[in-house]
Amino acid sequence: MSETARTIRTIDDVLTLLDGLFAPGADRWTEGGADWWDGFYADRDKPVPFFVAKPDENLVSYVERGLIPAGGKVLDLGCGPGRNALYLAAAGFDVTAVDLSPTAIAWAEERARDTGAEGLRFVRGDAFTAALDGPYDLVYDSGCFHHLPPHRRVSYLALLDRALAPGGHFALTAFAAGEGGMGSELPDADFYRDGKLHGGLAYTDTSLRTVFADLTEIELRRMRAQSAASPAFGESFLWTGLFRR
Repeated sequence: MSETARTIRTIDDVLTLLDGLFAPGADRWTEGGADWWDGFYADRDKPVPFFVAKPDENLVSYVERGLIPAGGKVLDLGCGPGRNALYLAAAGFDVTAVDLSPTAIAWAEERARDTGAEGLRFVRGDAFTAALDGPYDLVYDSGCFHHLPPHRRVSYLALLDRALAPGGHFALTAFAAGEGGMGSELPDADFYRDGKLHGGLAYTDTSLRTVFADLTEIELRRMRAQSAASPAFGESFLWTGLFRR
């Protein structure tokens, strides 16, 4: 009779075990998810709303209203083609932008070269394990958090705890519940039964406040939809939130 391995000793061991309950194609949050995102970003002409080279309207609003102190260090989580990172760099911030996908990073770097952007660097890797040079005055997440399975909220909060400077700000956009398919509203446990995330998790304002209860809420509202002519990106199926440590 072969010996059954009993190797779980740490929280990281538990998180890795739970990662493994999802089908390989569902994994979009660890190094193994890079291939999926590469395929997603390969066709730049796809009608994906956030492929536009425009910053989030809420981010622009925070900067213009002075809710985020100017000139600080920023970590852009899941930066994709770099639209928010480029905006922040142009506004005078020192930006580190990280993404799993080499294809997304290559696109972001191309945009940076085309615009002559300075004050930013791109990192290809898993934000949970990458060597990032924090602490940061702002951690910004436009659409990364809602692609995490429930157990990886633990990793996410740990990342904020080590990366965010005292008094620093955290801001995100995330799928809003009740939007007819933009994010799943299944209970957390059902994702493990199904072995997939159904395109991402939808959140209510109450659930976001619960997850980020250790931070001080500055603003939590729906994103304001923007027209094609607007210099900013905005879709009403997203929550936007700004918190302070």
